Amino acid sequence: MSLKQKHALITGSSRGIGRGIALKLAEAGATIAIHYYQNEAAAKDTLRLIRERGADGAIFQADVTKPDQIERLFKEIRSRFPSLDIYVSNARPEAVHFFYPPADITLEQMDAAFDSQVKGFLIGAREAGKMLSEGGRIIAITYGTGSRTGGLLPWVAMGSAKAAMESLVRYFAVAFARRGITVNAISPACTKTDSRLASAGLDTNASTWHAGGCGRRGESLLFSAGELDHRSGNICRWRCFTDELGSAARDPTRLVGKTSLESSNHRRGHRSDTS
Repeated sequence: MSLKQKHALITGSSRGIGRGIALKLAEAGATIAIHYYQNEAAAKDTLRLIRERGADGAIFQADVTKPDQIERLFKEIRSRFPSLDIYVSNARPEAVHFFYPPADITLEQMDAAFDSQVKGFLIGAREAGKMLSEGGRIIAITYGTGSRTGGLLPWVAMGSAKAAMESLVRYFAVAFARRGITVNAISPACTKTDSRLASAGLDTNASTWHAGGCGRRGESLLFSAGELDHRSGNICRWRCFTDELGSAARDPTRLVGKTSLESSNHRRGHRSDTS
């Protein structure tokens, strides 16, 4: 499947999950808007890897916890790219800014999660909608299990924010369906613990926090077209695999390459529950 002449923005694509998504899209020929917050060197390295794959891109900086900076990000993308076909909302603050259990979490740490996931997705989807045409894709990275079970206690800020973002996904799915734009959230399992958590004195033992059944350490998402529920607004899950680095390796081309997701349900005024 070719994505040549398509343009994609992935927030938080200088490294980690975002970089993996960017590289997969680049392999399919898409031009990539690489977003970063602080690590410009990592963003430049992502651009280098994209070009090695025969694609091209550009680097953009913004703090996704600041609404005015998200608006500026899209303004800059409009000035550089003739269109936008794929928007992946992936970025979040570093875990040390929000990874505390309910009894210890501060309002500032809650704000870091909600500003990036709820306000950030609201503004990002709204601005992306101004550039997307029929066949456009908006994809939000969530963690459905962590939002619902309560087992991962230090995830309370991000889990609550992700749950609110998942609700926004449904609203945008309905709002954009008649324009042929699909909006979905995808939910991977846990990947790996962050060494910065240990340096902050936090418990990084996955088994401590996953007793509630919210995933297994070392797993990451593998898109599988056969398992994907194509209804707009659904939170989709796939079976997981562990790659050799223990990091999340994704192939969003299997999702964004679909010529028609079943938006017709929304056009008829019907929407099913999330899977």
